Amino acid sequence: MTHGELILAGDIGGTKTNLALFWIENNNFKSEIQKTFPSKEYSGLEPLLEEFLATGEYSIGRASFGIAGPLVDDKINPPNLNWTVDPVSLAETLKLPSVSLLNDLQAAAYGIFTLEPHEFFALNEGVVRRPGSKALIAAGTGLGETILFDDGKNYHPLASEGGHADFAARDELEIELLRSLIGRYGHVSCERVVSGPGLLNIYDFLKERAELEVPDWFEEKMAGAKDRSALISEAALSGEPEIAVKALDMFVSSYGAEAGNLALKGKAIGGVYVGGGIAPKMLNKLKDGTFMRAFNDKGRYSELVSSIPVCVVLNDKAALRGAAYHAFLGRGD
Repeated sequence: MTHGELILAGDIGGTKTNLALFWIENNNFKSEIQKTFPSKEYSGLEPLLEEFLATGEYSIGRASFGIAGPLVDDKINPPNLNWTVDPVSLAETLKLPSVSLLNDLQAAAYGIFTLEPHEFFALNEGVVRRPGSKALIAAGTGLGETILFDDGKNYHPLASEGGHADFAARDELEIELLRSLIGRYGHVSCERVVSGPGLLNIYDFLKERAELEVPDWFEEKMAGAKDRSALISEAALSGEPEIAVKALDMFVSSYGAEAGNLALKGKAIGGVYVGGGIAPKMLNKLKDGTFMRAFNDKGRYSELVSSIPVCVVLNDKAALRGAAYHAFLGRGD
């Protein structure tokens, strides 16, 4: 990449796609142009890129895209989008020799290393250990997970589809929830609970149990809401109705439990990061202890996990910056 050329970066999720053109100099990121698009309104990434770049003439040196889905045979079929993302087709569209694709959580993991200290909030200070792998978990439209392997010098984010592993119920109420979701979906992944749609699944389950009242005013709001999960979260954070408060409490507890599971699976003694678009919006709830109690509740390993630093990533563009950083490093070459 020559001086004066831009990096095109993308963070492609099931709900929205963020695209940006970056200058990167001395690890300082400057966004030349940045836009957000509704992913499902486009037939693929190519027409979206063409619209994004139609606003001007840009000299692009490299391009890298973090996408919510598994990279298999050099292509990604996002589970929450009816797309096939092909780097050959993208390279042709962009008139570049090649284009780099990576899992969205890998991109977010790279993005961690571009952020400033004020862009994190510590849920648990813990003990920083090196060498020691890190982990990143991020709930949004889906649930993403990755381990950052520490070789003693550098961290290497590993691709993962851990959010699609089985949901682990921990008490009688969650066992009821699991049974309900098995009836609806058959296989119940953790993503069916720990994600934006997962919060709605929890709410619907509590409504079916009919032990908590759904006020008429809230029923009306839910009927007209474009994003019912967001409405449940906002209502819960305001303190009413009780069913929304309970749904969010179950969601955050499940989120913390799965983050603790990920910490154990990756022996992430270097720290756990909580990313994605949901966490910063409910930071006050994450701070009330519900998340960390579930994170630490690991039986004989509770002492180990309770010593792990846990931070919320406050910058919701970390994955976008990480995709650009990945291209800057030349990791996709």
